[in-house]
Amino acid sequence: MASFNVENARSQFPALKQEQVFMDNAGGSQVLGSVVDAIRSYLINTNVQLGATYKISQASTTGFSNGYRSAASFINAQPEEINLGVSTTQLLHNLSTALQFQPGDEIIVSKLNHEANTAPWVRIGERLGLTVKYWTSSHPTNPTCDVAELKTLLSDKTRLVACPHASNITGSISPIRKIADAVHAHPRALLCVDGVALAPHRQVDVKALDVDFYAFSWYKVYGPHIAQLYASSRIHEQIDSLAHFFKATDTLDLKLNLASANYELTNSIPAVVEYFGENAQQRWEEMANHEEKLQKILLDYLGSDERITIIGDHRASKEVRVPVISFTVAGVGSQQLVEAVERRSVYGFRSGHMYSHRLLKEVCGLTDVEDGVVRVSFLHYNTGKLYIVTAC
Repeated sequence: MASFNVENARSQFPALKQEQVFMDNAGGSQVLGSVVDAIRSYLINTNVQLGATYKISQASTTGFSNGYRSAASFINAQPEEINLGVSTTQLLHNLSTALQFQPGDEIIVSKLNHEANTAPWVRIGERLGLTVKYWTSSHPTNPTCDVAELKTLLSDKTRLVACPHASNITGSISPIRKIADAVHAHPRALLCVDGVALAPHRQVDVKALDVDFYAFSWYKVYGPHIAQLYASSRIHEQIDSLAHFFKATDTLDLKLNLASANYELTNSIPAVVEYFGENAQQRWEEMANHEEKLQKILLDYLGSDERITIIGDHRASKEVRVPVISFTVAGVGSQQLVEAVERRSVYGFRSGHMYSHRLLKEVCGLTDVEDGVVRVSFLHYNTGKLYIVTAC
């Protein structure tokens, strides 16, 4: 297998020419130059309403359709099984409103979730009088989505289980196929997976995972600020339409999109998919190998200092985690540390709860959740040319 060429990868991201080391990638990746070009081209050449019969509208409609096809192929889905929208948060709120529930249904929510995959289900549970159960973790510094624990919560009343594919705090990868098998052992139970923290790092195959719903954000996968929701065609009849009464309902997009996805952003998605080339599987593997080396550098350093508590698995293995690394330092505030590093370097990363408030407060036991943890997150375009800045 060919070694990964990080300099070649970096050359395709215009923002990386700046005097800034981007280590806050879990909050949003840098954008491919080809994506920028596609958005610009759309706005200059085909910025019209879709569906008309004149030439430019037909070209615009074709570009939009190509965007949906590429977006679906990215996760091994069909175009009619996906919905593009403003954010993962918005898409999951729409889904929670449209999904059919019955009195007595139960919802199981992982406390490792980003709030995007918790708030919609808590809200609909309260609104409909459903039972919401929390899937917690007994390990305060290395919490995981444990399948054995999930099985103690599941029953024939379970309607939906919501969990992350990877935690945006710990970086730990959840065993989604095993979780799906456990969930689907119950007749009406569905699995909703937040893939936002995983999708920039691994190839996603929703069919192999056997999930019912899967959501992620393209702006964290080298693309535009748009998000995607997948719903398996096998359960579309369980989703009510939110659209105007006169619109068709034969695709997920027609059911859940209250208007249309952003035209120019949808048009740019094929540029992201093309970035991985014809042998995408090999490309993803090379990226994962490179990222494994990067996270080992930081994890080894953090693990050598007894003042530092790593929130997540200490192992750098690509099999167990992605390079999203969170930690606290005894006696030093998280934002205090971030600002100290910023004064001495061009590193850019952050502190806080990263919208995983319940995880940090109720599982990890942090007393100052707003200050939260320090989070450093790499992507494949980061290099191994790292140096350690003593900030405390």
